[in-house]
Amino acid sequence: MELTPLSAGDSQIIHSYGDGGFRISGIRYEGSVLLFPSQTLAWPVQSIEDITLESLAELLKAQPKVEIFLLGTGRRMLPLAAALRRSLRDAGMSVDAMDTGAACRTYNVLLVERRRVAAALIAVD
Repeated sequence: MELTPLSAGDSQIIHSYGDGGFRISGIRYEGSVLLFPSQTLAWPVQSIEDITLESLAELLKAQPKVEIFLLGTGRRMLPLAAALRRSLRDAGMSVDAMDTGAACRTYNVLLVERRRVAAALIAVD
């Protein structure tokens, strides 16, 4: 799915998603990704059940600290485990789980607004 082009300078902007991956700042990434304004990382998660604090270690180490964390849960919105949500909130992050398409669009808007945002996006076909 192509997204409306936005301008965010040198930041990692999502151009499209689907077919098992993402096109971010002109580069195709296969599989799920962990996305920050300055970098995109492969994320070895295929479903919400795979998400743990360990799988989000880079998110917790990020500097500057992430203010808003978006979780793209796949084709449909699924809730994040309460204990994991609580741990992320205790780390000072607002946590929003939504379907991957909505997370991609929301990430782009927040990025352009220069918010301290990060996204963990489960790939969709």
